[in-house]
Amino acid sequence: MMAYRSEGVNEDISAVLNELWKLDTNRLRPGKDYIISLQGRAGYVAQGSNQARDRARAPLFAHVDEDKLRSIETYAHFINLLDNYEMSTGVAETVTSQEMMENHLFLDAILQTEVMKCAHRYLVRKGQASSDTAQFKKQLFDIWFRLYHRDRSGGQDSCGFEHVFVGETKHGKEIMGLHNWVQFYLQEKHGHVDYKGYKARGNKDTPDEDDHVLNLQFSWKDLVKPVGSSFIGVSPEFEVALYTLVFLMSNEKVTNVIVKVDEYLLEVVVCRYGFSIGTSYPKMLSSNNRD
Repeated sequence: MMAYRSEGVNEDISAVLNELWKLDTNRLRPGKDYIISLQGRAGYVAQGSNQARDRARAPLFAHVDEDKLRSIETYAHFINLLDNYEMSTGVAETVTSQEMMENHLFLDAILQTEVMKCAHRYLVRKGQASSDTAQFKKQLFDIWFRLYHRDRSGGQDSCGFEHVFVGETKHGKEIMGLHNWVQFYLQEKHGHVDYKGYKARGNKDTPDEDDHVLNLQFSWKDLVKPVGSSFIGVSPEFEVALYTLVFLMSNEKVTNVIVKVDEYLLEVVVCRYGFSIGTSYPKMLSSNNRD
């Protein structure tokens, strides 16, 4: 089944993503720095329904070495950003000077990593970014932190970072975004997220506990996300670099790029909202670490 898919692999972007993957020294190690428990395969949930059969009695994250997590600068700044946003679209965001400072500290921290330096060099080579780091930082700020109207009825209620990494709800009825494992873990720990099971089309893409990409089903504060997908264990700088790169290399409103990263065949989806990211996430197509 995968043969026709692999013809669509974007070799150029795959090559740079593999470089980023190798440079991601802040990626946590499955089975050591964290342990996940996949449990059962989630069932079908109709869009808009908030009833899901729970195929996973226990949490997804059986263990995370939080001391290690918080000792890594980029994660520490990332975690500070997670509580800065209103959950519902249509509720205007107010950005305090403290929060603005946290945005800048996070960008400064990731720009010092080899992952972001590599992504920056690639984008400069492709004519999509200025070689000046301050200019590139401003570009990253606009892509990820500039507020925009997602819900027409309200004020500036969303930004790329909030949607992708924090998650938000549409009129309190539907989960949007929340594609980040650190936020998932913290929300699960606080009892707000309930993991319902993994999603897979067949045995071919049944995940295992070492996988760094998962398709899953969960509820967040009583709303169900029928299928969510997320990298697991990767650093915030890896995700920001990956999505920024795909975003800037395309002018399409919705970009779907098929890439081969490490052992994974992924579809990376990035939607644009003007000059900012509307949403972005990975979809696992297959992994060649299967027997």
